[in-house]
Amino acid sequence: MHATCMLLWLSFQIPWFCGAQNTTADPQYTFLYNATSAPLMSEYDYIIVGGGAAGCPLAATLSQNYSVLLLERGGSPYGDPMISEQINMATDLLREGPLSPSQAFTSEDGILNHRARVLGGGTCLNAGFFTHASRAFVRAAGWDEGLVHEAYLWVEGLITSFPQLGPWQTAVKNGLLEVGVTPDNGDSLEHVYGTKIGGSLFDRNGHRHTAANLLQYADPNNLRVLLFATAHRILTHTASNGSAQAFGVLYTDLNGVEHQANLTQRAGSEVIVAAGALGSPHLLMWSGIGPAEQLTALNIPVVIDQPNVGQGMRDNPMNALGIPLTQPIEYSALQVVGIPQTFGGFVESASMNAASSISLQVPTALVSPCNMSTISLNFDTVTNFAALLQKVAGPVSSGELKLNGSEFSTTPSVRFNYYSDAEDLRSCVAGTKTMLDVLYSRALAPFVTDAICLPAVLEFLYGLSPSVRNDDAQLSSYCKRTVRTMWHYHGGCVVGKVVDTDYRVLGTNALRVIDGSTFVNSPGTNPQATVMMLGRYMGVQILRERLSTGQH
Repeated sequence: MHATCMLLWLSFQIPWFCGAQNTTADPQYTFLYNATSAPLMSEYDYIIVGGGAAGCPLAATLSQNYSVLLLERGGSPYGDPMISEQINMATDLLREGPLSPSQAFTSEDGILNHRARVLGGGTCLNAGFFTHASRAFVRAAGWDEGLVHEAYLWVEGLITSFPQLGPWQTAVKNGLLEVGVTPDNGDSLEHVYGTKIGGSLFDRNGHRHTAANLLQYADPNNLRVLLFATAHRILTHTASNGSAQAFGVLYTDLNGVEHQANLTQRAGSEVIVAAGALGSPHLLMWSGIGPAEQLTALNIPVVIDQPNVGQGMRDNPMNALGIPLTQPIEYSALQVVGIPQTFGGFVESASMNAASSISLQVPTALVSPCNMSTISLNFDTVTNFAALLQKVAGPVSSGELKLNGSEFSTTPSVRFNYYSDAEDLRSCVAGTKTMLDVLYSRALAPFVTDAICLPAVLEFLYGLSPSVRNDDAQLSSYCKRTVRTMWHYHGGCVVGKVVDTDYRVLGTNALRVIDGSTFVNSPGTNPQATVMMLGRYMGVQILRERLSTGQH
């Protein structure tokens, strides 16, 4: 076998796994370092900015044949039970502090949101739901379907398993089928119409597996991961063809010391930005690649006037109906999803119990069977409650990201313009009707209509009258009043606008962006599986291209 072919064969083999193992043992990496220990100058074949859902699988793949530096502005997820244990999922986002894994920000829409600041990215903070993109999404992206399939297998074999449904999630599944979200697709990772049980990053012991676990695939001799390393500028010079040639990255450690990582002189070496939908356009702008008017106003030297950087920011709107319950239920993350054919949205559910350390205070009358003549304002503490939620697919509505102040450390300002497009609002109305139908279904009756005063709950908590299912105007108002983020924001470095179909930044050499900032739409019901797949997919593509041309 030719040497190059042998390298390709060895690099792209997929180990055989039977899903995430039910273990709390975390990997013991030898290549994790605090950035304070890094040399002031260093050199690598690939410098990847962002150790999140895309950056980790990308680094692991490229390290099979080349030296890789992975820069992560946060710390390690390992040894932190707030991240690793499902029971802490609901409170993990609430942690604050300069080094917290979750960094809160509020969009200009007035909606509280979060960005990850930890190795593994959002996979360390989310509800764990794992599902593929639709075949239509894959085809529209121009991806090789066979390699996409292999890349998904590579990811999910190490970190994904199917959950065992408890009583509440079983009832939701049956309720979705009862109201017509059919067929029953059982356990499935595919994006198919109907109702299904998706994969999960939580194993059956409730232990979270994250994108950081994919670094187990790496060659430890070729990979160096620096934690608490904040990249603040991509270094470029003008190439002979007039384009901007990336040659390194400046980053600072926790002590504020600046370090410089340069690319090796070998042909094919690259800087790859995988810092997410906020971080990637933010870093490009601070590196002089962005709207000239905005950069000049902040005294940032313009390398490329690229007005599309920061444009096309989208966040899938979410609306939820939380219901207090009188009987014990399981603690569950998102496990079941309904994907109707009749509108562009999805319906999911989560449930909490006393183990979550979260409680609600609701009027006594609402947690008793209906007797509308006795509405009480005496409040009871409820520790068992569940929520149905609907997410609008796409979405169509979009906004923009802008630099916010003269310091790189300041989170950029972003507006998503939720429900500014009528199509998104129509999807929300249809999704809310489906949620209501499920709540009133026979399947949920033992939890809801037989045990609590559901009409009073909906009116007291959400201002929804008993006739709401026939009132689109009232439902539209509810959608706008109660919109929240699903944490699936994307855009800012969109394919065809900022990067080409190989994710190279237009007008540059040796610079790519590979993450969710390149997406026009959010893939499937939950994007994390596809973002991780993309990291592996593009790692393989880059290796194939470089090795096939003899660039070793």
